[in-house]
Amino acid sequence: MATIAGLACEQYAIGTAEYEKRYEQFATSSFKSENRMRPALIVFPKTKEDISKVVKHAKRHKIAVAIRTGGHQYSGASSTFAPNIQLDLRTTFQGSDDRHIFEKNGKIFVRTSVSWSLGEFHDFLARYNLFITHGVCIDVGLGGHIQTGGYGLLLRSFGLFGDHIVSLEIIDHNGDVVEVTPTSDKDLFGAILGGSPGNFGVITHFTVQVYRDADYQGARCLKALYWYDEKILKRLLDIGAEMADSADMGINYDYNVLVVSENSQFLSHIPELDARMRKEFPQYYGEDGRPNSPRAIIVYAQWVPLSKDDKCNESWFESIREGCVFDLPTMTRTLSALTGDWMLPVSREFELPFIKGIQTSDSVSLVADDWARWASDRLDAIVKPDNGCHLSSHFMFGGRNSKFKSNASNGTSYSWRDTTVLWTMDIYYTPGHKQDAVEWRTRTLQEGIGPNGKFCKKDRRFLWGSQDGFDLDADWRHYYEDETKYNQLKSVRTRADPDGTFTPNTFSVARNHTCAKTDLSRL
Repeated sequence: MATIAGLACEQYAIGTAEYEKRYEQFATSSFKSENRMRPALIVFPKTKEDISKVVKHAKRHKIAVAIRTGGHQYSGASSTFAPNIQLDLRTTFQGSDDRHIFEKNGKIFVRTSVSWSLGEFHDFLARYNLFITHGVCIDVGLGGHIQTGGYGLLLRSFGLFGDHIVSLEIIDHNGDVVEVTPTSDKDLFGAILGGSPGNFGVITHFTVQVYRDADYQGARCLKALYWYDEKILKRLLDIGAEMADSADMGINYDYNVLVVSENSQFLSHIPELDARMRKEFPQYYGEDGRPNSPRAIIVYAQWVPLSKDDKCNESWFESIREGCVFDLPTMTRTLSALTGDWMLPVSREFELPFIKGIQTSDSVSLVADDWARWASDRLDAIVKPDNGCHLSSHFMFGGRNSKFKSNASNGTSYSWRDTTVLWTMDIYYTPGHKQDAVEWRTRTLQEGIGPNGKFCKKDRRFLWGSQDGFDLDADWRHYYEDETKYNQLKSVRTRADPDGTFTPNTFSVARNHTCAKTDLSRL
């Protein structure tokens, strides 16, 4: 494909040496034999005008545009295939006017571009003693992060990153710059925040409410490390199950459990322990000084004062700390520091291809169903053997009093707000061991999901963890609660993308059949 005339920015056509350096995404390692992430042209726009020209060019030539801000989508849905175009916004809007703080009616807001990574955005806020709830992946792009929610370790106390957005600035299918708010177009605003990312327009900037450290002083936190042991894992999961089942557990408390196989980069989760680890556990370091990490469990726990009368139950932290390595203490931290502490400062846990899995449950009978015993048994079956598979499994606990649930009526369309447990099961595999990973995951889902499932009676997933098939319209029941909601999103898609310009692949909310068709036959 030839480059687009009239663009004074970088463009790289398929088949060129420079193209090969720039098309890869997080998911490329797992889907090298497929064509889903080989756009005909990659464009690095410098301005909104450049983006507008690309959109108009695509519309005129009846091709589609995929939008990337970080390329972290686990199944490659932020990319596309020839003859379509990839718009890469990672460096587009990073000027002095692309990020600033302002106050209005006593509240603090940030207008920011999507071209910053999550880590960069966090550091910007922290310089001013401000914070927002957000995810843990340091180099994920803001654009995709807000459209899929922004799930993080303050889920119970503050909800999602996207819950706090008040304005979106997009370039629409006509190439026009439009501001979208709950007042100007509530249906489009809600569809962008929870519908399929990149399929309603090109987000360039957004405005989000953020919060002052000074208003939440005295937050308590614990980051605890345990050498892997199934009995310890069950005990820690039982704590989470009790929390998820409870109708009384305050939203002040957040609790997350991470399980990782050997040779992970888990010390990146707790960099402050590196020096002590080298001294007391030298056997876990190679001759080159790089850690050769053992199987491990990491717990992230916190309490946030949401009112002046809130009191922390220190015994809750003590019940978690039992048996942790180095007997790490509970600490008092500002929330701008704490949200940084929770971030993973590496791109991925293992430099291997992977099978992604994310499931969510609405169960409030986890304790009665002995879920923790079953889950720990299933994890032990993949973590303990020397089987060429490496697990990174994360449990995030919500519950009936979670802000994730109570924010459901805020005008966004993020799904499964009644979640009590979110479970990621990412299995990385060495050559020759993909089938082992597939078989473990298949059995886990068969036992865990369904009418007699230990985890949930229904197969419920989140968009940011797309898995198995990549046809969203065929699998919409896994990602959205009901047909009424999905049909509403389809109607907004029809209006926002009548020509298929923003339909670069099949992982998109469908448009109504009266729309022009996008050729997806190459997938």
